[in-house]
Amino acid sequence: MYPLRRNRRLRTNESIRTLVRETIITPSDFLVPLFVVEGKGVKEEIPSMPNYFRLSLDNLEKEVQQLWSMGLGAVLLFVKVPDNLKDNKGTEALNPDGLMQRAIKTIKNACPDMLVMTDVALDPYSSYGHDGIVKDGQIINDETAEVLAEMSISHAFAGADFVAPSDMMDGRILTIREALEEEGLVNTGIMSYSAKYASAFYGPFRDALDSAPGFGDKKTYQMDPANRFEAIKETEMDIDEGADIIMVKPGLCYLDIVREIKNAVDVPVAVYQVSGEYAMVKAAAEKGWLDHDAVMMEQLLAIKRAGANIIASYFAKDAVKLMG
Repeated sequence: MYPLRRNRRLRTNESIRTLVRETIITPSDFLVPLFVVEGKGVKEEIPSMPNYFRLSLDNLEKEVQQLWSMGLGAVLLFVKVPDNLKDNKGTEALNPDGLMQRAIKTIKNACPDMLVMTDVALDPYSSYGHDGIVKDGQIINDETAEVLAEMSISHAFAGADFVAPSDMMDGRILTIREALEEEGLVNTGIMSYSAKYASAFYGPFRDALDSAPGFGDKKTYQMDPANRFEAIKETEMDIDEGADIIMVKPGLCYLDIVREIKNAVDVPVAVYQVSGEYAMVKAAAEKGWLDHDAVMMEQLLAIKRAGANIIASYFAKDAVKLMG
């Protein structure tokens, strides 16, 4: 018998395709990464990330107001720290008048309802460019976790809604959660980079913040890209320690991990579409080798389809503009 059910009926035109579409991208899906620098009137394009910028606080204010007007209601802050303020213990990270703390206040003054998440890691502040304190050539875990907890408290007091530990130190979520509770900061959330891989896709980001490791690599704390079940274990441990949101990083090459974790946990799952993923699309489009907007949207759909509740992406503004 000739098939009575023809699947192509639901693909006949754009109207029916839109009506039955399973995955839809909206502005509320995005978390917008922002890079902040000292100075005034600064809007520096990052060479390896075309059309993405480092912003001084005055331009940060303008940027968040524009994001808000576009329906983008959440940002993830990173700071580029001057070399003279870097040391092995990340002392500047705890400065209540530091760049991160001032950036948080700038955003909250300009746009009080903007959700502010902050990067919590030592690498922007470290003279070694590592995410932890260095001792005898080793990254020290427990002492680092204590500093990360102090950083988190400082960010929360400055007005951060969520802290986002990106360092992959063992036990740091519990250390941070207990420290926040002890300070009465019970409403400050934690978005943990729970499955952060030692990826080759981070290069442009490290250019943006001048945070490449000064020796060795980050493979003793970031995850082996070959591992799958370890990601579930790491994620479940972070949830048990008090994480409110977990993250998988990078995005596109790790969508199997996203789906595994989404099926295993009951908290929101964030995915970071990282700088290398952004840069590749920009470079190929510049060469005329692919359709920038089509590839961008296809990648974002794939990330959400895999299970992401939140997408941290440098494409957020570009994507929202396409949505009209």
